[in-house]
Amino acid sequence: VHALNNFREAIYEDPHLVFSNWNALDSDPCGWSGIFCSTARDHVIKINISGASLKGFLSPNLHLISYLQELILHGNVLIGTIPKEIGLLKNLKVLDLGSNQLAGPIPLELGNLSNIIKINLQSNGLTGKLPSELGKLIYLQELRLDRNKLKGPLPSSNGSNFTSSAYGMHASGAKPTGLCRLSQLRVADFSFNFFFGSIPKCLEYLSKTSFQGNCLQAKDPRQRSTALCGGTPPFKSNPAQSNNKHRTVEGRAKHKSASKPTWLFVLEVVTGVIAGSLFLVAILAAIQKCKNESSIIIPWKKSASMKDHLKDHMAVYVDTEMLKDVVRYSRQELEVACEDFSNIIGSSPDSLVYKGTVKGGPELAVISICVKEEQWTTYLELYFQKEVAELARINHENTAKLLGYCRESSPFTRMLVFEYASNGTLYEHLHYGEGCQLSWTRRMKIVIGIAKGLKYLHSELDPPFTISELNSNAVYLTEDFSPKLVDFESWKTTFARSEKNSGAISSEGAMCVLPNSLQSRHLDMQGNIYAFGVLLLEIISGRPPYCKDKGCLVDWAKEFLELPEVLPYVVDPELKHFRYEDLKVISEVVNLCIHPSSSSRTSMRDLCAMLESDIDTSITAELKASSLAWAELALSS
Repeated sequence: VHALNNFREAIYEDPHLVFSNWNALDSDPCGWSGIFCSTARDHVIKINISGASLKGFLSPNLHLISYLQELILHGNVLIGTIPKEIGLLKNLKVLDLGSNQLAGPIPLELGNLSNIIKINLQSNGLTGKLPSELGKLIYLQELRLDRNKLKGPLPSSNGSNFTSSAYGMHASGAKPTGLCRLSQLRVADFSFNFFFGSIPKCLEYLSKTSFQGNCLQAKDPRQRSTALCGGTPPFKSNPAQSNNKHRTVEGRAKHKSASKPTWLFVLEVVTGVIAGSLFLVAILAAIQKCKNESSIIIPWKKSASMKDHLKDHMAVYVDTEMLKDVVRYSRQELEVACEDFSNIIGSSPDSLVYKGTVKGGPELAVISICVKEEQWTTYLELYFQKEVAELARINHENTAKLLGYCRESSPFTRMLVFEYASNGTLYEHLHYGEGCQLSWTRRMKIVIGIAKGLKYLHSELDPPFTISELNSNAVYLTEDFSPKLVDFESWKTTFARSEKNSGAISSEGAMCVLPNSLQSRHLDMQGNIYAFGVLLLEIISGRPPYCKDKGCLVDWAKEFLELPEVLPYVVDPELKHFRYEDLKVISEVVNLCIHPSSSSRTSMRDLCAMLESDIDTSITAELKASSLAWAELALSS
């Protein structure tokens, strides 16, 4: 139970609520989703949670489930590395971590899985060489490693990275090693990696498609091009020469050079000097890159007392490829833009928001995360980078555009840089005495803009994106009152959870939105749809989602929504006019959004279509409703 709870804690998003019946206080996990126990219900023997879109890491404590026979987590969004502790599962027969986003090398310790029959690590981002230790898995029947970033030769012989075990057996008398020891192997797929060298003769019984998309020395047009293989042809080797002693090879080289024409000898010398120079430059560049690279192998957790918790630590590879297309600002740049960080336009216990201006560029909204360095775990660092990558792919007229990020260690800095929306938040206009600026038509335009933004995030992005805390504070308004959805708060839940303090980040309003599942409020589209319904009520009523005196907005509004004759009482009293036809449409959409059964809620695509087709935001409609529209029309023009 302890190990399973550790596994759950390392998952920070559970959109399908797989863990909804995982009770940390329950001593018997056999009824938990995805958990299978022995007949006697005394051991967990199988974990199967596939296609659940779980986001998070693999806990190293999984090895404590010592009787585990099958670990199947296929088709999720797991990041970080494969814990080497998985190699301690001596009873494991099936390891399926395919179709995730795991990075780093394949642990050598997987070679200790003495009973393993199937390994599936396909479609990840695994790097490094294929461990020769996998040759110890004598019962292995299926090995799928396709669609990763693995490189190097296919290990098939000790003492050489390039010769096949078939050569070793026949020429040197050595016993088969590496992959050639896998006598039970029936299915294997090494395709679409960066393996080079020769295909071992002992694996030639496999289909050619098992090796396609690599850099192998094979007469196969389906190998990668020279450019994709690093600019050099697939590696070629002479097995006979590779087994000779260095002295023999050197002697042959001297003999050859003596018989060559002078011009050819000079050409080789010049070529060698150039190649050596390029090699030296490459080494120096790599060293410099390592010095500058902040994404390195770092501990699983940071702690003030590292020695006391050393056993709980593990190495996690942070993949900066995900941020390669996102602008990275320096702290100094942002400090100048934000006037020495004195231009504060917003704050919360966990963040500060600055307004900034880049010379010759747009106005900025810079969100600085207020976290001490000793509290910043690897878990948070990876999550921060994933969030930056997620936010960077969003591009819609009704969503805020991420311009870049800042990540520095001295002083410790984590910042997100967005385009600035100059008219403040919708919350400020509704609740700080400026609601009079929001006429009925203007509110309807904001409603439709928010709906368009959510429709884009839910149905036009792949994979979909959800706003972690959808409320009026997450809607910024431009100069012409066009709404921009922002997601500044998703990291807060993760940070609070990592500190075992999730209650500290919830507002009373958020409590009201999903009182029974606050922790998973931001994990699924249905939660966004419910929150959209609450937001519609807030926009038309001018009331906050929750207040101590009047309680929850949804509970207050229900009695009006159900009776057409009293429906107008839900409208903000500051509004001098409204269109009853629009109000009926809003009421219908709200009821669809806040339906008790999430499966019965309508998609944002359909809700947006209802709002766009049935609400009239034209100037003509406004003029019919009120002469005050003339003043607003004059102001907007």
